[in-house]
Amino acid sequence: MQIIYEYHDVSASERLEGLAKEKLENLANKFDFVHRADVFFKKENRSDDQEMFCDIRLSMPGPRIFASSNSETFEAAMSETIRDLQDQLRKVKEKMTAH
Repeated sequence: MQIIYEYHDVSASERLEGLAKEKLENLANKFDFVHRADVFFKKENRSDDQEMFCDIRLSMPGPRIFASSNSETFEAAMSETIRDLQDQLRKVKEKMTAH
């Protein structure tokens, strides 16, 4: 799977990229039809502490799927985003096997 990283108002981090790669490869092993992931890390000023955002868009045959979450850390936001994507991918796979 091809993984592309983008950073907005945040400096690039090999540690974050490594963690994202590990989690996305686990998804790719379960759902082999996913061929590309675009990972966006951004920081926004907010009144609460939930200012770290992780957005992930997955490309596959058919429509793309997207999930976004925010938390106090990028790691927590990424974990929540991956969980959301896993739920969406499970539904897509169920539809594929039903046909």
